[in-house]
Amino acid sequence: MSVFTKVSHTELQDFLKQYPVGELIGFQGIGEGVENTNYFVDTTDGRWVLTLFERLNYADLPFFLGLMDHIASRGLPGAMPARTHAGENLVSLNGKPAAMVRRLVGQSVLFPTLEQCKQVGRSLGELHVATASYPGRCENSRGVAWRENTGRGLLAHVDADTRALIEDELRAQAALDWNTLPQGVIHADLFRDNVLFVDDRLTGLIDFYYACNDSLLYDLAITLNDWCTEPEGAPNAARWNAMVSAYRSRRGITPAESDAWPLVLRAAALRFWLSRLWDWTFPREGDVVHMKDPNAYRRILEHHRTHAPMAL
Repeated sequence: MSVFTKVSHTELQDFLKQYPVGELIGFQGIGEGVENTNYFVDTTDGRWVLTLFERLNYADLPFFLGLMDHIASRGLPGAMPARTHAGENLVSLNGKPAAMVRRLVGQSVLFPTLEQCKQVGRSLGELHVATASYPGRCENSRGVAWRENTGRGLLAHVDADTRALIEDELRAQAALDWNTLPQGVIHADLFRDNVLFVDDRLTGLIDFYYACNDSLLYDLAITLNDWCTEPEGAPNAARWNAMVSAYRSRRGITPAESDAWPLVLRAAALRFWLSRLWDWTFPREGDVVHMKDPNAYRRILEHHRTHAPMAL
């Protein structure tokens, strides 16, 4: 969530007239994340998050906004998109597709407790059960083909050790048949900054704009890699076990998933290493641009490549 498109006070005032949200009090750009422009917006009717979509187009967005409606209506702690006076949840601002959602209470955590890891695992399992009835479909824009193409696209721009690691991991990943794994709608980006807590109570799952149809196990791997690993890339056993146990209390793991687990963990690490490495190699311009260190995910990938994974 960075600021690539500036919005003035007057522009935002005019934009908000489309919504039954009262008068503008104030707004502030959010400098975290890397994909969209986001602002916190305060009005006389409450607190909101305004998103201008920098890469997604209008045709893609009904899937994400409909999914958020679907999740919130089933009691999960997701933000329901606001609707205009005309009943629309997707409009435009400064030439970009835009949407507003009610700002949820709580804060993200940097150093999660065991209870917070349990709640994330339980909520992820509940999310996978709830999304089974969602009729929308969206291919993973950062899936197998993207990982292959992005990795190949970086080879001419990185050092020899990095090039060898990318090439070897892409060869290893070619052995994984994703079609053997249970599929569904996944969050695909459930990092610590996309979950809100009040103390140890989970109050919000946010930022569904990477959601897609893919392997459910891959979603668990993405989440574990962020929440339950140490800075050197090794798993924190207590947090890892707490999250996995809580997840399994809501959704069981199949034998095919157990067999694929080592490569799925590596694929989840590879995806974020490559995306961060690409952004460092080919930086984007913006008023506030937050780029994350790719080496954190290189260390996770390298650990998974040289150690047997913790069991599911």
